[in-house]
Amino acid sequence: MPAKKSKKGPTKGSGGKGRRALEGRKGTLPAEERHWYADKQRRSTKRTDKPAAGAPAGPGRGAASARASAAGGGAEFLVGRNPVVEALRAGVPATRLFLANSLDQDERVTEAARLAGAAGVEIREVPRAELDRRCESNGQPGAVHQGIALHTRPYRYWDPADLLDAARRTEQETGTAPLFVALDGVTDPHNLGAVARSAAAFGANGLLIPERRAAGVTMAAWKTSAGTLATLPVAQATNLTRTLEAYKSEAVFVVGLDGDGDTRLDHLDLATGPLVIVVGSEGRGLSRLVRETCDQIAAIPITGAESLNASVAAGVALYEVTRRRTTDH
Repeated sequence: MPAKKSKKGPTKGSGGKGRRALEGRKGTLPAEERHWYADKQRRSTKRTDKPAAGAPAGPGRGAASARASAAGGGAEFLVGRNPVVEALRAGVPATRLFLANSLDQDERVTEAARLAGAAGVEIREVPRAELDRRCESNGQPGAVHQGIALHTRPYRYWDPADLLDAARRTEQETGTAPLFVALDGVTDPHNLGAVARSAAAFGANGLLIPERRAAGVTMAAWKTSAGTLATLPVAQATNLTRTLEAYKSEAVFVVGLDGDGDTRLDHLDLATGPLVIVVGSEGRGLSRLVRETCDQIAAIPITGAESLNASVAAGVALYEVTRRRTTDH
């Protein structure tokens, strides 16, 4: 039987279509020669140009570092004519003042615009519907904004070590021993603001507060402080007991306030040296570990009341320490 002929015709060439596949891959281009490199560099530069969370912020911070914290220090959206004016009077750090279009002008709106302009706060006119949307997105649906709202910046807390370093530099310049107030579990922001006001009045170098289960620098604290939180440093401690131990290792005495203290406040010999006054929480007072860390527990002699409010106790203690330091007895 004759062999079966193949139906396949003569092999044809590709006409050069497979030439690139036969050449193999060329070397990879360096990154800087690729088309996307320039855009990537620009995006990277923008990211690095933003201030880091630990960048200093606010008056009086100098070169000391501060860190933003979400615990009580987040940005807030304040609405209403009276609250906005009060916040701007107190020097609350803010980014934008929103005013509704065709807003009926009164003294409060005029003052808010003037204060915002003087503080370099951006003033933006928006439709009332947009203010409604912004209130809703900031957790205040249905808020009565009265056509005005203020967006504040997150508070930037100091690092406790930097706070101590700054106080030591002040001591070298003025000869005044460092003085701090630590709040052990104080949860009422109004108490925090009141303590800050007293601390600033009596020349304290700053406040120490725990990072958790304690009041932070919120709008309520700002208002109660009457603007002093714009200049008085507040440091957040991850662990207050360890922070107090660290201060003690740097020759700073720690004195807690308690009605059952072993030393009367007016007999406190440690008042003239570097000092941290520790104020306990509104309900239970000093926590066990903080109490054990204190060098002494001082009592404020009182009659006719069981105890003092935390902010009142702090004010009395700060006055007595200042008196002892200025009169030396």
